[in-house]
Amino acid sequence: MIKKAVLPVAGLGTRFLPASKATPKEMLPIIDKPLVQYAVEEAVDIGIDEIVFIISEDKYSIERHFQKNTNIEKRLIENGKTEFIEKLNPKIFSNVKFHYVNQDEQNGLGHAVLLAEPIIAGDPFALLLPDELFFARESCLNQISEIFNKTNSSTIAVTKVDEKNIHKYGVIKPGKVENNAILLEDIVEKPLKEDAPSDIAVSGRYILTPTIFNHLKKIGPGKSGEIQITDAIKTLINEENVYAKIYEGEKFDCGSKLGFVHATIALALKDPSISENIKKIIKEIV
Repeated sequence: MIKKAVLPVAGLGTRFLPASKATPKEMLPIIDKPLVQYAVEEAVDIGIDEIVFIISEDKYSIERHFQKNTNIEKRLIENGKTEFIEKLNPKIFSNVKFHYVNQDEQNGLGHAVLLAEPIIAGDPFALLLPDELFFARESCLNQISEIFNKTNSSTIAVTKVDEKNIHKYGVIKPGKVENNAILLEDIVEKPLKEDAPSDIAVSGRYILTPTIFNHLKKIGPGKSGEIQITDAIKTLINEENVYAKIYEGEKFDCGSKLGFVHATIALALKDPSISENIKKIIKEIV
């Protein structure tokens, strides 16, 4: 069972300036909850009880958010607003250990993952990119953890994408289907449309064996000049089986303004307390 997760949150968030100048983009709310909390809840939901944030020194608000706030809790009790306490200090976080590792330089996702190695300490682990927001009856992480639990092999979430956007993603070359998943033959980081081995792209959820750290140390910077997790998975395939699971559900790229707004509208329409009013507002605007 996977008990540890890594969440890289050290990025500059330049696409959300000026909002991200003082507030990390991961702390921007989708309705009433910070984006990063959705990823943490997804991890905790499958039994993960140790979260490693790869963070930058100016993102202290993330650490503060996941600390229990007894002062506000006391005021809520005094004001008879106890129904808000669970939102303030969720019980599901009470037994979770949070770690914060500072990333001094932005050197790619693979570099961020490498910084977590001392805490991962030889265990398999989940890797969640908080910018990717998933809505499904069964969470994306749960879907791939089922494959990992059957195979004890690294498993990544994938989804089919339009060929005009294929250059934005890591793209897999699919092999045979087994264990309700696709066995990877190859994986390519951000290929040109004409060079892409398929239309199946990596999404922001992974479960990885600790062997990945050996490969991250060997590969060095890729064509982007950064250490990429995709390049490490490419060499890992030569040593171990790696599986891909096509994610069943909705996915939003909240690292872009369009995806962020799309996710906000979609979640608002799922919220029974505001959905009817949101529908009216949308009709009025249109």
